[in-house]
Amino acid sequence: MITLALICRSLKALILLVVFSFLYIPMIILIIYSFNSSRLVTVWADFSTKWYVELVHNETLLKAVGLSLSIAAGAATLAIVLGTLASYAIIRFRRFKGSNLFSFMTTAPLVMPDVITGLALLLLFVGMGQVLGWPKDRGAITIWMAHATFCTAYVTVVISARLRELDKSIEEAALDLGANPLKVFFIITLPMIAPALVSGWLLAFTLSLDDVVIANFVTGPGAMTLPKLIFSKVRLGVDPQVNALATIILFIVGIIGFISWLWMRKAERRKIREMRGH
Repeated sequence: MITLALICRSLKALILLVVFSFLYIPMIILIIYSFNSSRLVTVWADFSTKWYVELVHNETLLKAVGLSLSIAAGAATLAIVLGTLASYAIIRFRRFKGSNLFSFMTTAPLVMPDVITGLALLLLFVGMGQVLGWPKDRGAITIWMAHATFCTAYVTVVISARLRELDKSIEEAALDLGANPLKVFFIITLPMIAPALVSGWLLAFTLSLDDVVIANFVTGPGAMTLPKLIFSKVRLGVDPQVNALATIILFIVGIIGFISWLWMRKAERRKIREMRGH
């Protein structure tokens, strides 16, 4: 029995090692080669930080970073608003006519290929430009609208899962005490689903920041996002400045993710204590 237990523990440790190695070794290699002085990213020369210095003076790359971050933040924020409303309608109003169709159509972009989504949105924007006269040119606005569209599906799934776990008796008690539904939603429901809102926002932000396929369909020559710029540079060889930028992004995302994890863990522990207290 002892030998069998040791074998199980060793097997679990081996599986964890393989999984984490598969996930994080490529990132570690990227970070190491961002300090490579050679312009050839696959050949190690000497330790240097010159690519970080040159990155600061690369206006094209920094402009693409700023545009991608602003679009991602705007798309994630809009997706949170739309996803919260859609989730509330799906979970709290299950019996309205067409609820199943609404639920399916809301989450359909999850299984839709990016090429199809991008083409459909391109045709939509072209049709809007011809009929309504807006948008006249495709650029940052159309990318923002497109990203918010497919990110809403992911946010809806995350928030719906949280809403299903909530105890409706708390909301019903507030309604019995005289609070109107709108006040209950903002005072009780939103704080209770706050961890899901944060998770959904971070997920939507990451998906928007990472997208290159849909952005290629719905953008014009005046809006160059970071993924599009990196993709264009990879065709001619990886620029070492891209490694430096990716290292900085990994560092920032890691800090944000760690802080969010701590905050959500604290909120979950507080919820457990409150449940035990009652």
